[in-house]
Amino acid sequence: MRSDEGIKEVANKLLEPKNLGVVSVEPLQSLWAGYGQIVRLQAIPISSEASSQMQSLILKLVTPPTDASKARDEGHLRKVISYQVEQYFYSHLASSMPPSLAVSSCLASLNEQSNASSTIAMVLSDLKESFPLAGEKRGELNETQVNSAIRWLATFHGIWWKRRNLLRDGGLRKPPLEEAQNDAQGGGVWLNGGYTYLATRRKEYRSLCNDQQSEWSSLLCRPVASAGQSIAELVAKVLSPSANEGTRFAISDYETLIHGDVKSENLFTTTSGDAVAFYDFQYVGLGLGVCDLAKLFTCSVPLELLAGPENTHQPMSQGEHMLLEPYRQTLQETSGKDYPWDLFEQHWNTALVDWLRFQASWGFWGNTEWLEGRVRYILKDEKWKAWLLEAVGEGA
Repeated sequence: MRSDEGIKEVANKLLEPKNLGVVSVEPLQSLWAGYGQIVRLQAIPISSEASSQMQSLILKLVTPPTDASKARDEGHLRKVISYQVEQYFYSHLASSMPPSLAVSSCLASLNEQSNASSTIAMVLSDLKESFPLAGEKRGELNETQVNSAIRWLATFHGIWWKRRNLLRDGGLRKPPLEEAQNDAQGGGVWLNGGYTYLATRRKEYRSLCNDQQSEWSSLLCRPVASAGQSIAELVAKVLSPSANEGTRFAISDYETLIHGDVKSENLFTTTSGDAVAFYDFQYVGLGLGVCDLAKLFTCSVPLELLAGPENTHQPMSQGEHMLLEPYRQTLQETSGKDYPWDLFEQHWNTALVDWLRFQASWGFWGNTEWLEGRVRYILKDEKWKAWLLEAVGEGA
C-alpha cells in the first residue's frame, strides 16, 4: 500500500500534462485482497493563467502483489487482467458513449509492467458531484433507483448491441488461465463478460457436483441423457460468446457488451433516484444483457418487487415481468433491433440458471429463495429444456 506521498507522486505524473497538480489525497477504499487503493484527489491548475478552481477527481491505483507463486494462480490472474480490462474500457470505450449515459471519464492512465512490479493507474472524473448517493450504503435499492438502474443497463446494452463488432477490434481477453499462456500484453474487453461463467469456475463446479448435501448437485450436474452433458454445461455452452465474427453461436445475434458485476455497490444515484451512474468495469465483456439483470435482481432489487405468492417452484411474477418488459423495450429502442419476448424470456431463464449455478457453488446471498424458486420452476419447464437443447445444437 503506497503512502499519501507516493500516491501524490503517481497522480501528479498523470495530471501534469493536463496542467493540474494534486493538493490533497483522501483514501476511500482498498481494492480486493490488497491489490491497490482508490483515493479522492483535490487538484488545481498549475499555471497561474488558468482558473484556480479546485477539481475533485478519483485515482484508482492498482499495485498487485509480486509473489512469484501467484503467477499461474487463476484468481490472481483474473484480478490483474480485470484491471487491464477496466483501463481499456475507460480509455477506449467510455468516451464514445452518449453523455446521457452517465459514466466516469478518464483524464489520464498508465500501465507499467515489469518482472519486478506492476502498476495500473487511472484518474477518473468524480461521479459523486452529480450522483451524491452511493448505492453501497443502501443495502438494496428503492423502486425508483431500481427502475433507473434497469434503464441505464438497457441503454448501455442497446448502444453496444449495435456496435458489438467494434469490440473485437481491440482484441478479446480469454479466461485467465488461457491468457496466461500468451506472453503478449493483450488489450480489449473480456471475451465472456462477468466473473462467474463456468469456464473460469471449474473448481467450484466440481465441488458442487461432489456435494451430496446440495439439491443443486444432481439438478445441475447430472448429465442429460439426450445430450451427454449436464444442465450447467449446456447452459454455459449456450451463453458462451463467439471468439470471432465468423463463428456463429446460439446467442451471436444478441451479444452485446455487459457490465459484468451489476449490484448496488457499483453505482451512484441522484438524490431523487431518477438517474444512476455505474462504475467498476473490471468484468465488462461480451454476453447477453439479461446476465447483468440476473445479478441485479438477486442482489439489489427489493424482494417485494419480484416475488409472487410464496412458492418453492416460482413462475415469473407480474412484478418481475413489469421490471423486464421496460428493459426489453428500451433495449430495442436504443439498438434499433428486435428482441421477441418469447426468445428474451428463454435467455432470461437461462441466465437465472447460470447465476444460480455460481451461487450454489460459491455461496448464496441476496434474494436466495426467489432465485431458487425461479430456477426450480425453469428446470421443470419442458419448453425451456427443448429450447436449450435446440440452442446447443445451433451453436455446435
